[in-house]
Amino acid sequence: MNDKYFARIAEELKINPLQVMSTVQLLEEGGTVPFIARYRKERTGSLDEVAITTIRDRIEQFAEYDKRCDAIIKSLTERNLLTSELNEKIQATANLAELEDLYLPFRPKKRTRAIIAREKGLEPLAMALLEQSPSFSPEKEAAAFLCSDKGVNSNAEALQGARDIIAEMISENPEVRSALREMFALEATLVSKVIKDKETEGAKFRDYFDWQEPAWKAAGHRILAVMRGENEGFLKVSLLPDADKAARLVCRFYRKEFCAAWEQVREAAEDSYKRLLSPSIENEFRKQLREKAEEEAIRVFAANLRELLMAPPLGQKSVIAIDPGFRTGCKVVCLDPQGKLLENSVIYISQSEQAREASGVLLKQLITRHKIEAIAIGNGTASRETEAFVKGLGLPASIILVMVNESGASVYSASEVARNEFPDQDLTVRGAVSIGRRLMDPLAELVKIDPKSIGVGQYQHDVDQGRLKKGLDDVVMSCVNGVGVEVNTASPQLLSYVAGLGPQLAKNIISWREENGPFKNRKQLLKVPRLGPKAFEQAAGFLRVRNSDNPLDRSAVHPESYKIVEKMAQDQGCSIEELLKSPQVQKQIKPQNYVSAEVGLPTLSDIIRELARPGIDPREKFEAFSFTEGVNEIKDLAVGMKLPGIVTNVTQFGAFVDIGVHQDGLVHVSQLADKFVKDPGEVVKVQQKVMVRVLEVDIPRKRISLSMKSEKKPVEKW
Repeated sequence: MNDKYFARIAEELKINPLQVMSTVQLLEEGGTVPFIARYRKERTGSLDEVAITTIRDRIEQFAEYDKRCDAIIKSLTERNLLTSELNEKIQATANLAELEDLYLPFRPKKRTRAIIAREKGLEPLAMALLEQSPSFSPEKEAAAFLCSDKGVNSNAEALQGARDIIAEMISENPEVRSALREMFALEATLVSKVIKDKETEGAKFRDYFDWQEPAWKAAGHRILAVMRGENEGFLKVSLLPDADKAARLVCRFYRKEFCAAWEQVREAAEDSYKRLLSPSIENEFRKQLREKAEEEAIRVFAANLRELLMAPPLGQKSVIAIDPGFRTGCKVVCLDPQGKLLENSVIYISQSEQAREASGVLLKQLITRHKIEAIAIGNGTASRETEAFVKGLGLPASIILVMVNESGASVYSASEVARNEFPDQDLTVRGAVSIGRRLMDPLAELVKIDPKSIGVGQYQHDVDQGRLKKGLDDVVMSCVNGVGVEVNTASPQLLSYVAGLGPQLAKNIISWREENGPFKNRKQLLKVPRLGPKAFEQAAGFLRVRNSDNPLDRSAVHPESYKIVEKMAQDQGCSIEELLKSPQVQKQIKPQNYVSAEVGLPTLSDIIRELARPGIDPREKFEAFSFTEGVNEIKDLAVGMKLPGIVTNVTQFGAFVDIGVHQDGLVHVSQLADKFVKDPGEVVKVQQKVMVRVLEVDIPRKRISLSMKSEKKPVEKW
């Protein structure tokens, strides 16, 4: 990798180039982002996961750039077109656009109007026109190029051919293209119009039937929306600056003298912009805006996903999970503290009073039989009715009742993962189990579902799916490794996200566990087939063995640092177990005494922090939440109502909040706070509990407008 890239990345991130170089070396050695961020701080200068991920992605982009550069040089060399001057320009390019501009005149192309004109021998006439000599007479000089054999039968045809050559030359001028790119970036207008007779069919794009705004100002979600409307055939979209102004800009590059020859050049320049440059630069600009919008959409999706995955877990408790339903009844499953399915049944709360009574009796029996500590109710159809039914049973106050977001549960229930877990159960049972497990440990359950199906994205189907998957996988891996994974109970899906493992090693761990019993310590991981020293190095610190004979196996201290902890305990005259239990002894440790060539203060500080909280879950403590009683449907809402809710999705234009009426309400970005908000993610997070006020209710369209702004009191009059 070229050293100049390290400097460029360092400048972008405002860090030292040596940090970039060290990080790249670690990545090339097979290091994963979580491992490098957590256990190689001395080598990276304590870079966090965000910086390391950025370095990884930028290096990959530069590698693609180098590949394209090599392909261009090879093409030019094979055709004997690569001069030393051109090669120097290619090596000095800073981005792909500049590189492609340099290659454009030499790119193999189909027969263009300019190529045909050159074949007719009109290039000398074009070059003479570009000189713009005051004494040059275009009509007179064109006569010298008349040739019926070549299809040049008039002065007008000769001059047209010369203008075609000039127009193509102008369109391939890197300076012209660069200036136009700058103009597009500053002055292009996004214009969207409905296609005639598509008004009814494309009604969902009604907001963009006659829309325009400066392109630089357009929010990413609007760009993706209008482009979707265009792709679906309902909108006509353009991204252009003022055409006359852009043409004048092109002309300024070629004007020498106000003369007859200049008039020909001006006409060629205007044609070049309209026919060649405008479509080309607009396509580039579209791609650039789309990529920026996609990047923002993926960032928002990733941030929402992180909040959802890191939601507080209830923990290991006996749970009843209910997947509500009217006609087919409510599916009920009983789970033990490890999430194992014990029993399932169906209750009917809307058929008859007799059925309701029988359902109440059954539910109480299940609660007693399995010593249930919590009840999870899916938040779909009939959820509030089911909640009211359960509350009416007079259950002990110690039993927690929680409404659980069931987005994606149906996707899980039909997946291969669910079929493998519960081959003898139907979709409804699998879905209910997923709801219960989400309450117990959201992270462990949600990793079984494709992140795109969880429902916290924005235009996720419109963005590059490869980039989206990569971005979301990074988030899942970060969350899984940040929390840590108990190797003896984790699912293969959860294990597959542990740094250095992946699906195959995860399966091998499960197989070894099933054949040999629980892992007794971290060292035994090396007995797993194909789990070698490198994979162990990457994964071991993130895997927990809670019942290990070595207490450090329950913590995030990496096995490579065990000797350091042993020395710390020895110096304090105690065992490792005693060291872990005594904050007073831990405070006496002086980390500087253990600095070596391999281990510095950043790692030692992490070790001491971990000794104080070995293996503690970093997620917040679980708190139960309840919606307002009596407000169960959208028709129960009234303007001015103040209601508690849970944020279900954060977008660029606001936040969606579940207030318990089966239809999320929207808090527009302008209603999120009393002050101006640019990024809604700075104000609210997914799963955050908020208090909202109802602004508007549109029952036919199922739209609810909410506000989180403080209510202004009316001014008292004298």
